[in-house]
Order: sequence, then structure tokens, then C-alpha cells
Amino acid sequence: MMEWLVAPGPASVELANTVGKKLDAKLLDVEIRVFPDGESVINVVGEVTNKRVLLLQSLYPPVDTHLIQALMLSHRLSQDGAEVYVAMPYLGYARQDKEFVQGEIVSVGVIARLLRAVGVKRLVTVDIHSIEGLGHFSFPTFSLSAFPLLAEYVKKNYRLERAVAASPDLGGSARIEAFARVLGIEHFVLKKSRDRKTGDVTVEGESIPELDGKDVIFVDDIISTGTSICRGAEVLKKSNPRSLYAVCTHPLLVDGALDRLYEVGIKEVIGTNTIPGPISKIDVAPLYSEYFSSVD
Repeated sequence: MMEWLVAPGPASVELANTVGKKLDAKLLDVEIRVFPDGESVINVVGEVTNKRVLLLQSLYPPVDTHLIQALMLSHRLSQDGAEVYVAMPYLGYARQDKEFVQGEIVSVGVIARLLRAVGVKRLVTVDIHSIEGLGHFSFPTFSLSAFPLLAEYVKKNYRLERAVAASPDLGGSARIEAFARVLGIEHFVLKKSRDRKTGDVTVEGESIPELDGKDVIFVDDIISTGTSICRGAEVLKKSNPRSLYAVCTHPLLVDGALDRLYEVGIKEVIGTNTIPGPISKIDVAPLYSEYFSSVD
């Protein structure tokens, strides 16, 4: 089997190092400088001709900067004769997978074309927002799931009372089923609506089960501003749960989201290291090492 080289993108150096060790792969030296105007200058040190290279770069904020860096790296590696495989743990723009309002650009489709243009052979992300988004890519693209890892972490580290899992919207039905199955607990889905022009979010509490004295775990793929879970928490607190938790794959947590979640009564927020940060407690490196160790 062909050996791997790993190119750590500037956004995901620590995760790339871990994946590289698990794959027993040599790490390329990626040197980067950023000019005062924000432009990146990147140099890849190492021979990559006829090599298989795994580039690992997550697209969290600043999203556009991390995207351009990934494109530059992919182009350089491909130009030098490498087979380029890209791991983007958090795929920025994946939420823009359709024309929600007339005239909107389907941004994930643009990302797909850009990655193809710079020679990417395969893309592997984690918990893409909507599986339909994969259909915009004309080369092999896959989404791995971190929800079993999140559930195992909760199972191992928390003593919960009569726990129940809650999804803040219908789109998370498959995710919450996978999470609840590992823990062997019940789950339910709240009804969320969003105004596509203003961004205002409304959560309704229809069909909420009995929650008195129970621990409730909100489960979502992305926590960005935290608005959906905050609205959900306000609804569920009327049913007197014992405590509220929130878990997610991608803890973006922008604009003071973490503080707002605590203010509405969320006891703890747990995420993965697709986006590094203080609550990124679950390592997704095993997902990538298992996947790429089996690639022919």
C-alpha cells in the first residue's frame, strides 16, 4: 500500500500532527507568513512527486483565509506531482447548499469547483451540515460522523439522570438518532423555523415529552451563534428539566455564543476539535486515521 505524507494546513496543525502519527506518516514542513494586508505566503518543504499527500485544513473563521490557504497548498502539491487528498474537518460554506432566497449563490458548489480546479483527488469532511451538499462535488467526497464519539464521551464522563436527547430542528433527526442509540436513551425533535431574510429563529415546543427531573442533552452539528439552542432551552425550561447540556461536532461559538448558552441555563457545552478551542474535548483524529488507513 502506498505510504502517506501529511501536509498540516495552518488552521489544523495539531490535528494534522495527531493524524500523521496514527498513520505513521511523514509530516511535510509547511512554512507560512502572513503579510500586514492579510495575504498568505506558503512554502512546502519536501519531495512530493508521485507521493500521496493528505492535506488537513479546517475552514473555521477566518473562513476565506483558511480556504485560500487550502487552495494554494492543494495547487502547489498537485503541481509538484502529488496525489492530493484533502481532509476538511469543518467544511465552511456547507450550509449554503441551495438557493434559499432567489438570487443567492450556492456557495458550497463554488467551493467544490475550486477544489477540483486545484487538483484535489478526494475530500473527506466531518458531519457536513446537509448530506445533499455532497452532490455538488464532481470528485469523491465523503462525510464522516463524530456523533458516536460524542456519545461515547458523554457516556464515559457524565452521570446523567434519566437522560433524554433533544435536536433543535428536524434537520438533525439522523444525527440525534445516532447519538441516542449509543447512549440507549430517548430523543425528540423541536420544531424550528428561520426567516431567510432576517435570520430570526423561532423554536416551538410541540410534542415535548415529560422532562421533569431529567437531564436533557441538546445535539447539533454546528453551534454558531447559539441562537437555536438558546431558544430551545427557553422552551424546555418550562418543563422543569434537572439540567441542560449541549454537544456538537463543530463549536464555532461566534459573537459571544458560549456566554449566551450559559446565561440561558446550559450547564456545559461539549464539542470536537474540528474547530480547536476550550470546549473541543473530543478528538476526531481516529476518524481520519481509520478512514485513510483503508484507502487503496
